[in-house]
Amino acid sequence: MARYEAIRDIMEHIDEELVICNIGFPSRELYEIDDRSKNFYMIGSMGLASSIGLGLALAKPSKNIVVIDGDGSLLMNMGSLVTVFANNPSNLTWIVIDNGAYGSTGNQDTYAQMIDLVDVAKGVGFKNSYDFNDINLKDVMHNENASFVVYRTEAGNSKAPIIDLDPITIKERFMKSI
Repeated sequence: MARYEAIRDIMEHIDEELVICNIGFPSRELYEIDDRSKNFYMIGSMGLASSIGLGLALAKPSKNIVVIDGDGSLLMNMGSLVTVFANNPSNLTWIVIDNGAYGSTGNQDTYAQMIDLVDVAKGVGFKNSYDFNDINLKDVMHNENASFVVYRTEAGNSKAPIIDLDPITIKERFMKSI
C-alpha cells in the first residue's frame, strides 16, 4: 500500500478531529484527498508535527487531535516521543506512516527500516502503541492515554499537486475552525 492510500484510509476514520499533517508530500496528499479547514498542513518544519499536535492537545483538551507524521520526521525529533508520553494527553492520536524513506526529499532510506517504531514507543512507556493493521483506529482515538499508531506503507510519492494555499491562509482558516 502507498502512503496516499494510507492517508485516505486514515481520513475515513476522521470526523471532527483536528488533523496536523507532516510536511511535503503527506500534506499535499491529504490536501488532495480531503481538504478541510480542520487540517493543518505543515510547511517547512520537518519533525515538528508531533510537537504542534501536543501543544494543541494541551491547549484544547476538549478537541481530539490526530497527527499524521512520517518515520523520517519522528526520527528527526525523537525527543517528541518522550515529551508526548510524559504529558500523555488523552485527546492525542499520533499516527506515523512508516514507509522507510524520506519521501519528500527523494525517498532516501530512513533508519526506521532497522527498528520497530511500535516497540520503541512501548519502550518509552506508551500504553497505547499499535500497528495500524491490528486495531480499529476510531476505537484507539478515544482512550484514557495518548495513542501512538504505526501505519507501514511502501516508499513512493503520488502525483498530488502542490497546495495552492499560502501558509498564512492555512493557519488562519485552521484557527477559525477551532
